[in-house]
Amino acid sequence: MASTKHIISEIPTCITLYSDGTVDRPRQAPLVPPNLDDPNIPVSSKDITISQNPNISARLYLPKNPTKKLPILVFFHGGGFFSESAFSKLYHEHFNVFVSQANSIVVSVEYRLAPEHPLPACYNDCWNALQWVASNSAENPINPEPWLINHGDFNRVFIGGDSAGGNIVHNIAMRAGSESLPNDVKLFGAILQHPYFYSSYPVGLESVKLTSSERDLFTSVWSFVYPSAPGGIDNPMINPLGEGAPSLEGIGCDRMIVCVAGKDGIRERGVWYYENVKKSGWKGKLELFEEKDEDHVYHIFHPESENGQKLIKRLASYLHE
Repeated sequence: MASTKHIISEIPTCITLYSDGTVDRPRQAPLVPPNLDDPNIPVSSKDITISQNPNISARLYLPKNPTKKLPILVFFHGGGFFSESAFSKLYHEHFNVFVSQANSIVVSVEYRLAPEHPLPACYNDCWNALQWVASNSAENPINPEPWLINHGDFNRVFIGGDSAGGNIVHNIAMRAGSESLPNDVKLFGAILQHPYFYSSYPVGLESVKLTSSERDLFTSVWSFVYPSAPGGIDNPMINPLGEGAPSLEGIGCDRMIVCVAGKDGIRERGVWYYENVKKSGWKGKLELFEEKDEDHVYHIFHPESENGQKLIKRLASYLHE
């Protein structure tokens, strides 16, 4: 008798893993091709392969007709570690707007997703992507990328990400504090946009602001994407102050901006993270940006909105300060 396909695990309305190994992502935005030579878009984009084993790729964005060396932003998309893509319509449209204003190169990383590839796979992929970017500062890189070589300023390498991507930014910045990048490239700055952190205990005003369903969601996402995490929801990768977590003093960049939104369920975590970095003894320049009347990653969903433009302009400026 043939076995019947059934649900192994799920986050309702977000993702379902079935017994035959298939995965359903009902909220995934459609994928779109890059725009290398579209005369109606002031930004060129193309897709490149960083590694074939493991499979890591990226979409690169470059302003048309650059006249000087540009900051490099290595970006890690959000989506709870289990959804979205560097090639999705959502992020592609966002970066067409962002890069046209930021006058920078963006390397939007396509890392492996859970549950097919449980964490910590994505952290390793994103570290490998950052290493690859830095390797292009050498005279004869193994896997050369002309846009980086010809137009990138390797003294201004930033990492950035939204939501789960903001969490990745923290973990990559910590790794950069203890491991060297190729050719002595230094990580200049980090941009955390509505970062996803959590723990077994509430912080800030979470005990009164969050509903039980929101608390359950934040916990269940982590257990879904990293079921074997030592310490569970207090693992240092999701709780930067969890048992055994390295000191935030060791963040491996010179500057950091943490962005939060007042109506966002994880707003308290972003402020909590900012405050703990501030008192950790870290010697870098730290900034908090808050938009009180907006919700989670509003600038990704609505980059042309008034408040979306406000944040994009701030981050565009940040890359050149």
